[in-house]
Amino acid sequence: MSSFSADPSHPRYQSLLSRHRLEQAAKQGMLADSALIAHGRGEAYDYLIGEKTSPNALEATKNALAHLMAGKNPVISLNGNTTALAGYELMKIAEYLQCPIEVNIFYRTEQRINALFGYLDEIKQEHDINVNILGKNPDTKIPGLKGPRAKCCDEGIYSSDVILVPLEDGDRCEALVAMGKTVIVVDLNPLSRSAKMASITIVDEISRVAKSMLNLIETNDLPVIEIEFNNNKNLQASVNIIAGNYRSV
Repeated sequence: MSSFSADPSHPRYQSLLSRHRLEQAAKQGMLADSALIAHGRGEAYDYLIGEKTSPNALEATKNALAHLMAGKNPVISLNGNTTALAGYELMKIAEYLQCPIEVNIFYRTEQRINALFGYLDEIKQEHDINVNILGKNPDTKIPGLKGPRAKCCDEGIYSSDVILVPLEDGDRCEALVAMGKTVIVVDLNPLSRSAKMASITIVDEISRVAKSMLNLIETNDLPVIEIEFNNNKNLQASVNIIAGNYRSV
């Protein structure tokens, strides 16, 4: 990807960097036409939560990582935006968990799949990451879904017991939960169907979440499952943050 020249001291640096990464990913054919619209919608919610990781989001992140570590068949699912924004960090997390990555996209074309696999393979080679990447040839379907989004890999999503699916759509999240899986969603909108349907919702920006998880792993600050975690209370805490920020204007 081309160099990024924005000044790191710019107050919108991280936002500009994310936009740049997505612009470059779009040029490489990694993204669907609606990907930048989806990112812009997420940025709007990031403004509302203060563009930082809240205490409840960090708690949810730690609990999510604990569940992934405890899973017998954990899987991390990547789409185009997630790959562009946090592909390296999520692959490093998968390497630590010794679990596969599965590329699973809503608008599936051969061009997009090849572009995403090419990008991830470059990261693997450059950083010597040992992780299995699935999704090029899905061989089964998620029950209850129709169309391309139902396609998945038996070795990956279908057989998983714990699955991290950042930037997920509500119907597929509901279908995965119905399969009995612990479904971890990263969604900046605490009111979305995905956020409400998930087992654990991290109301935060995906690159911050991935960096937080990787930092916990690299510093050996490994979390344990929080038995009392309640996702509805977690979501309400994020709504309260948004309301509080609104009242303070």
